[in-house]
Amino acid sequence: MKTAILEVLVVNAKGITHTNLVGTPSYYVVIECGTQTQRSKVSSGKHKKPHWNQKFIFDLSQFDYKNSSHLKCRIMDTKLFTNGGFVGEAKIFIGGIILEGSEQGYIEIKPAAYNVVLQDHTYKGEIKIGFKFIANNKEKYLMGEPGQFKACEKKESPNSIFGWIWRMWKILFFYQNKTPKSH
Repeated sequence: MKTAILEVLVVNAKGITHTNLVGTPSYYVVIECGTQTQRSKVSSGKHKKPHWNQKFIFDLSQFDYKNSSHLKCRIMDTKLFTNGGFVGEAKIFIGGIILEGSEQGYIEIKPAAYNVVLQDHTYKGEIKIGFKFIANNKEKYLMGEPGQFKACEKKESPNSIFGWIWRMWKILFFYQNKTPKSH
């Protein structure tokens, strides 16, 4: 079964509602993609422009990426002794990203600002989010340093032609990179 990777980069937010009466609020983001949910670290920065600069990876099965049309990012404020208070949310249409990424194999959308919707359905502030979609069925991607993927090959059966070609290509490629070049 084909799988896909959706990487979501949550950069920062600005102009969002200040929910604390006293003190500096500490925000975090809850990201929902299909049936998967992930939570960011607590923000650093002042309340006017909290920033996270954090990446999240969602492994999507073929069913997931054909049926996922929106990504929901809820901004929450940490409160003492509770799960947090709702600040606002951004609902982002990702159907086009998934469709084009499936056709091309890869698509990257640079971080852009999305409106934050409050509980009364008005807009206040924005959250900056970027996307990377990778349609793959041969490699498993692991998150490395921020901004990088590490690709790990899946093990092929030792007798397959693809496995033999892949091993030969690696030997030739790395041999060329190790030989000194004369100018």
